Amino acid sequence: MERAIILAASAIGAGLAMIAGVGPGIGQGYAAGKAAEAVGRQPEASSDITRTMLLGCAVAESTGIYGLVVALLLLFANPLVGKL
Repeated sequence: MERAIILAASAIGAGLAMIAGVGPGIGQGYAAGKAAEAVGRQPEASSDITRTMLLGCAVAESTGIYGLVVALLLLFANPLVGKL
C-alpha cells in the first residue's frame, strides 16, 4: 500500500512539475513578439535585438528543462521508492 501511495504522489508531482513548461512558453512568445516590434521600429539594430532575445529565451527555457528533469526523475528514477 505504501508503494502505491508513493507512486501516486510521484505521478501527481510529475504532472505539477510539467506545469513549469507553461511559463517559459508564454514568456518566449511574448519576447519574440516584442523583438519583432522592435526590429520593425529600428531595423538597423536587428542584430542586437536578436542576440538579446535569444539570450533571454535560453534563460527562460532552462526553467522548463528543470521542470522536465524533475518530472522524469519522479517517474522513472524515483528515489522515494527505495526508502521503503
